[in-house]
Amino acid sequence: MKLRALLLATLAIPAAAQAKPAPVPVVAPVALNQPALAEMVKTLSSDEFEGRSPGTAGEETTVAYLIERFKAAGLQPGNKGSWTQDVPTVEITASNMAGLAITGRASTMLFAPGKDFVAGSYRAIDRTAIADAELVFVGYGINAPELGWNDYAGVDMKGKVAVILVNDPDYETATEDGPFKGRRMTYYGRWTYKFEEAARQGARAALIVHDTFPAAYGWNVVESSWTGAQYFVQKANKGMDQTEANGWIQKGVAEAILKAAGRDLTQLTAAAKQKGFKPVPLGLKATMNFDNTLRTAMSKNVIGLLPGKKRPDEYVLYTAHWDHLGRCKANAKGDDICNGAVDNATGTAMLAAIAEANVKAGPADRSQVFLAVTLEESGLLGSEYYAANPVYPLAKTVGGVNMDALSPGSPSRDFQVVGGDKSELTRYVGAVTKAMGLTQSPESDIERGYYYRSDHFSFAKRGVPMFNLGRGNDWVNGGKAAGEAAAKRYNEEAYHGPEDEFDPNWDWSGMLQDGELFFRLGRSLAMTSDWPNWHPTDEFRAIRDQSRKGGK
Repeated sequence: MKLRALLLATLAIPAAAQAKPAPVPVVAPVALNQPALAEMVKTLSSDEFEGRSPGTAGEETTVAYLIERFKAAGLQPGNKGSWTQDVPTVEITASNMAGLAITGRASTMLFAPGKDFVAGSYRAIDRTAIADAELVFVGYGINAPELGWNDYAGVDMKGKVAVILVNDPDYETATEDGPFKGRRMTYYGRWTYKFEEAARQGARAALIVHDTFPAAYGWNVVESSWTGAQYFVQKANKGMDQTEANGWIQKGVAEAILKAAGRDLTQLTAAAKQKGFKPVPLGLKATMNFDNTLRTAMSKNVIGLLPGKKRPDEYVLYTAHWDHLGRCKANAKGDDICNGAVDNATGTAMLAAIAEANVKAGPADRSQVFLAVTLEESGLLGSEYYAANPVYPLAKTVGGVNMDALSPGSPSRDFQVVGGDKSELTRYVGAVTKAMGLTQSPESDIERGYYYRSDHFSFAKRGVPMFNLGRGNDWVNGGKAAGEAAAKRYNEEAYHGPEDEFDPNWDWSGMLQDGELFFRLGRSLAMTSDWPNWHPTDEFRAIRDQSRKGGK
């Protein structure tokens, strides 16, 4: 109620003028098919599936098995009579990277690739060559009309290189107070947004200034992530609407560049935290060039449909990614298959289990779409392709539930909402978790922006409200010590490694609790005429309003 009152006061709209929210439908507990769930996780994570890497024989086996399981659950083919959607991808690998040369004041400064900067292109072209492009410091590189904030105000970025700070302006705040939610990262703080906005502004290239604390990872992560092949969804325009180059520079490199321009990074950073900041031309020019090796491929999303009985042209999504890493670095035993049992055979199997439960419960009022996406591990590409090329219009997609890496072990007394209170889906979370006797715990590591790093985000950034929540660490059996120890053990010993394997001795009770939560959240949305929206100050509200208005 406090949040609602605050929003109403902000908008200066009388409470009486607001439409009364539709009640959240009561959905009964569900008995999921645990033996079938376990068998599916065991099968998907077996060596026969070779780690489910897209573009391999493991993909063919996986897609055929998912179609079999979706049929057995009672779903219909979800793509105009087909069970699959083709996802065309392009792999771009930069090579022959020259140094980043900065000219314009004193002697030329030359910064080394890898050690000082990294860069790549989103454009599917053979060579990237940028010469003598003007540098402009654009603060945090944010254009947020709903907040009256525009770091690009008054500058024409055509042909220029944007120098951008990582995270968003109030990340140092200890609480979640502030226009950008304080310590909690918003999408405006994510590096993906900064490159997208630079392209929208017409910039020729964009360079983000790395700083370990606001980035939440060291330079080693940046260097390794931007070295080697980068994967993208194929576009008809070959990505020519993107900047020619995107990259990162070390904080010390940024300090040296700004000093050469007669500026100070600390002072400019302080100025960029204030509303009304104006971009600063640096009087310097940048030159960089590199070759690009291109390789195209085709992968598949798997789609099942359970038509609604009253409003079949309105849709609720359930999503999970089926892919994993395939063959990887061998462990001490010589095992080189990353089977991905937890990540994400569990979520994929739960997708089929929830589909089966919904079929047994009978059609909901709205249609339910069960989407197993590919290439999550390569940058959410399967969900990105579907969201950009939806089988069912996003304006007719009410919302959805994403399931990723469900943990074996005990049920919990609590749950966590990733991303915080962003939308009117909060009412559904409150109603369902209350019915299940769960309490909400604060999200861990809110500064890391986890909401923007899984498949639901591909839909959220296009306006579709998505649930992203799950079991907390206060386990019924063993309390917080047990829950936290299990999470630590998985992250340190199994995550993205050959040790992420199926164990016949797993305790399935916690995953069944997860499944009940996801089932009840999704079915609640499917049994109402309500259209939950993002909160008025959320970064995705405007695009949802436009989408619903235009019917796209």
